[in-house]
Amino acid sequence: MADVLEDKRAATRFRILVEIVENQPAVSQGEVADAVGITSQAVSEYMRSLVEDGLVRKEGRSRYRVTTEGVDWILSEATEAQEYIEHVTDDILGGMKEDAAIAIEAIEEGDSVTLSVEDGLLHASPGKEGAATGIATTDASKGEEVGVTDFDGIIDLEPGNVTILQMPTIQSGGSRNINQRTTKARCNDADLVAAAGVEPIVALRKVDVEADVIFGVGEVVADAARRGINGVIIATADTIGRVTDPLRNAGITYEVEDISVENEAGKE
Repeated sequence: MADVLEDKRAATRFRILVEIVENQPAVSQGEVADAVGITSQAVSEYMRSLVEDGLVRKEGRSRYRVTTEGVDWILSEATEAQEYIEHVTDDILGGMKEDAAIAIEAIEEGDSVTLSVEDGLLHASPGKEGAATGIATTDASKGEEVGVTDFDGIIDLEPGNVTILQMPTIQSGGSRNINQRTTKARCNDADLVAAAGVEPIVALRKVDVEADVIFGVGEVVADAARRGINGVIIATADTIGRVTDPLRNAGITYEVEDISVENEAGKE
């Protein structure tokens, strides 16, 4: 569990750092004290400790900045806290809520159902035969949504594979300089195809592939991969960072493949 959820001092340090980031460089210790709920003297002591630990840099009277190390610590603690919260809401409390699933066959209210994920969506079939089960809260015909509660067990779901196809920017030839055969083959093997920008959209159209996603590409593909969907993202070399950050934050592994003509020529 994140230190900020276990240790009061760590939690206070975290809140002070966030206040500094939000108001830097002109930081009033009194305002920080009011926001965090401690005395100004306590804020002063925390500030001195944060400076000594290299998380904050003092630039003058009432002027502070959070260092790179401080930002990294904030992000690390926030990520761990978020993962714990998701564990509580999804794994612990998830079994207490009602969710919707697609009925594979006709289901009646009160039936025990087996749960599975198909095409990234929750499905329910009559009977209690699988590793993950629940109780239907509504009637449903085949193909309709059915309410399910009293979840038990775990759905065995492998994360999807993600491949990022790196293509040239317009300055380097754009869609004119891609290996079309490789691009089409990778897209045909994927469940979900995403294009991050104008050059990628045009590149896909040149190989008769229409992008499923063109906005929020990294976030959408990361969410799909968590549900077992294999995805391909085509992006220019200068935009890959904006795509990979959401994937890394979600813990999704990926591989990058250069589809530029120059890269293919180099392989030969």
